[in-house]
Amino acid sequence: MGKKMFILIVILMSISLIGIIAVQLYWINNAVESKKEQFKNEVQKSLGSVAERINTKEKDLFEKKIEGILSKQILASEAQIKSLFFQEIDTVNKQKLSFGSTILEENFEIPVDFLDNDTIIYKRVTGKKDFFQTRLIKGPDNLFASVDEKKYSFTKRLSNMEQSQIDDYFKDYNNIKPIHQRISNRELNATIKDELRKRNIDLDFKYGVYGSDGLATKLKSGYYTVSKADSYQYPLFFNYDNDPEFILYVTFPKKNKHILSGISNILLLSLFFILIIIVAFSGSLYQLIKQKKISEIKTDFINNMTHEFKTPIATINLALDSIKNPKIISDNEKVMRYVKMIRDENKRMHTQVENVLRISRLEKNQLEISKEIIDIHDVIDDAINHVSLIINDKKGTIKTHFQAITTELPGNDFHLTNVLVNILENSIKYSEGAPIIDVYTESTNKFFIIKIKDEGIGMSKNVQKHVFDKFYREQRGNIHDVKGHGLGLAYVKEIVDKHHGTVFVESEKGKGSIFTVKLPLI
Repeated sequence: MGKKMFILIVILMSISLIGIIAVQLYWINNAVESKKEQFKNEVQKSLGSVAERINTKEKDLFEKKIEGILSKQILASEAQIKSLFFQEIDTVNKQKLSFGSTILEENFEIPVDFLDNDTIIYKRVTGKKDFFQTRLIKGPDNLFASVDEKKYSFTKRLSNMEQSQIDDYFKDYNNIKPIHQRISNRELNATIKDELRKRNIDLDFKYGVYGSDGLATKLKSGYYTVSKADSYQYPLFFNYDNDPEFILYVTFPKKNKHILSGISNILLLSLFFILIIIVAFSGSLYQLIKQKKISEIKTDFINNMTHEFKTPIATINLALDSIKNPKIISDNEKVMRYVKMIRDENKRMHTQVENVLRISRLEKNQLEISKEIIDIHDVIDDAINHVSLIINDKKGTIKTHFQAITTELPGNDFHLTNVLVNILENSIKYSEGAPIIDVYTESTNKFFIIKIKDEGIGMSKNVQKHVFDKFYREQRGNIHDVKGHGLGLAYVKEIVDKHHGTVFVESEKGKGSIFTVKLPLI
């Protein structure tokens, strides 16, 4: 996959992910806002019902008081009659229509003890309506004319006019009496709770009644202080001009929890799917990057292996060509020297191939590692002997500092030797000049610890994270400046893991590295 194609795929996937998440978040926000609006409407309806119930109850009580007083009044203190008469004559149809209306107003002087005045004037209004229709009937067969008359009369109390008086007196009554005497805290609280429950709102709430001037009244729950941003409000009582005189404020401390609980299942499901999308995208992106990196590493590995095989193949070809030379083929000493050279180069190629196959078998769990009780100090000495010729050739030194008390542990002699050889060879390869290596051992109650310290070129933090990855090699310009194919330390980690141990590296650029291997004791 080309670099441009890889970048394009990543960009398209990112845009798709952002778009999907944006749509989900937009939907969630709309769902929450819709639920808030629904909750607000339900609360407003409940508060409206509260105000209506309180006003209706108060008015009914007032009217019963008035009716009780009126029932005791027999004679009016003053009365007057108002009459209206209307007549229409139709000469064509020979009929006459007459309409008469009489209104009787009786004034009763009523003593009351709940208004400032000693008495009030209450008008009892009675209305009578009379309707007359007269028609002259005369035909060709009739000798004498006859008259058809109809008469209707209606008498009733004009309750609308009387009710308007009661409404005016009721407003006077409201203005005189303090609000906390008109309704108690207990009644207001119970009414609010009842109306909210009718609409399935079973939440703790706080309330307060404030005047139109913003001053608090005694009607409130505890030490309630109004917060208009978080409260729902509704007019409770009105003045003469039908403007709100007192306003009821209600606050729900757990409002958000109640709103979210209604859509919690859908909300959690949506968030769960968003998480799955993010995880799937991250996993896909990680796999893409990993595959691209593996592809690059494998390409480098092939290049390195080609370079590693190129030299021995060229050497073998030169040796064969030399042997075929008539002057050399008769010289047994030179022939044997070239044969040894061919054998060494062949062995070198075999070692390279064996390393690759060994890693492959380890990954597929096809490599059997039998364990027995071994002395790890003997294994370390054996590994040092394997690299002694290389150390001597480079005029370097390896010093041992054996401080471990317990040295016996279950392990595989052959593979552990290879582990230590690989680490030592790594220290030798990445040392400028004569390698200086120190090997330390120590033991704890549960582990045997080996530390291999060198004074080489060291490595960066990023390299330390990947140094045990298969095929990984630090890029230092020309990738062939240090021999290898990135399998040695990967093999080290696999073997140590098979022994239920751990291996890690500490390093600083320009100051060297320390490889630490921890193996469990018996």
